[in-house]
Amino acid sequence: MSGVFVTGGNGFLGQALLKRLQLEPDMRPVRALARSRTNGEVVGGLGAEPVIGDVFDPGALLAGMEGCDVVFHVAGVNQMCSADPSEMYRVNVVGAVNVVEAAAAAGVRRVVHTSSGATLGEGQGEVGSESTSHRGGFLSHYERSKYQGERAVFQASKGTGVEVVSVNPSSVQGPGRVTGSARLFLEYLNGTRRALVDTSLSLIDIDDCAEGHVLAANHGAAGERYVLSGATLRLREMVALLDEITGLSTRPVFLPGWTASVAGAVGERVAKLSRKESQVCAELVRTLRHGARYDGSKAQRELGLQYSPLSYTLRRTVEWYVEFGFVQRDLPSFPSRR
Repeated sequence: MSGVFVTGGNGFLGQALLKRLQLEPDMRPVRALARSRTNGEVVGGLGAEPVIGDVFDPGALLAGMEGCDVVFHVAGVNQMCSADPSEMYRVNVVGAVNVVEAAAAAGVRRVVHTSSGATLGEGQGEVGSESTSHRGGFLSHYERSKYQGERAVFQASKGTGVEVVSVNPSSVQGPGRVTGSARLFLEYLNGTRRALVDTSLSLIDIDDCAEGHVLAANHGAAGERYVLSGATLRLREMVALLDEITGLSTRPVFLPGWTASVAGAVGERVAKLSRKESQVCAELVRTLRHGARYDGSKAQRELGLQYSPLSYTLRRTVEWYVEFGFVQRDLPSFPSRR
């Protein structure tokens, strides 16, 4: 067997992984799970054979995994401020177990599970690594769901003969991402966010993250976790780097953390009263104020992963934003595309 099956192939990371797999002649054929025919067309355009279904469809999982040696389980839900996080738990925990159980039934040798750096559970101000003792509490439903999913996957693999390797990316950034933490960059570039809370950020280039997955499949040790994180810095430093790249000199105001906590509490209360989901809530603020500081050196030492300079990632991301019209004002260092 040498085939590869990918769940979540039409997502931001999934698409990057499918592109990377085109450079792996030993990983053929490539199949990818797609929840709709439209998504199937996306993965098909990236060189993969689409399998229509989801992680709750045993037939689709078995069909996709038939004859495969490796499964990349990339599918997952990443939400903050959700009024009902139950679907996130269902996908990130139950769905992940379904993938491992299907892999065992299909005779798959190895599953590379996309977890998250958030599962490390480092304390305030600490640097999280694979050996970090979890703090015990959770900052968000997303963090809890990914933590439970990772543990459930390792547990489900016991006695099955399936080797599970976990990759734990920090915040994945690069061309093509406009949601989640990328919104912060877009709002700053568009001049719609002038007030920020200085926090710590750990990031990884999207292509480096895809490379880390492939390296984990080829060289990762069964039962191990590999943090994928190329850079850690303060948001204040990030803004300075963006200014250097774009020619901006906006000079945002950095507010004390308690102001964000007040905004989160108000946003959550308004959302409950209006029965609408808010973009600002208590769990988002807790996560922001806690920050992220991850050590990605194990992936360098044991997998051979090389990280791209952060300036490279940010520059090509800004170029993509400008090219596709996501930046609505002129940036001094970039010619207008309008």
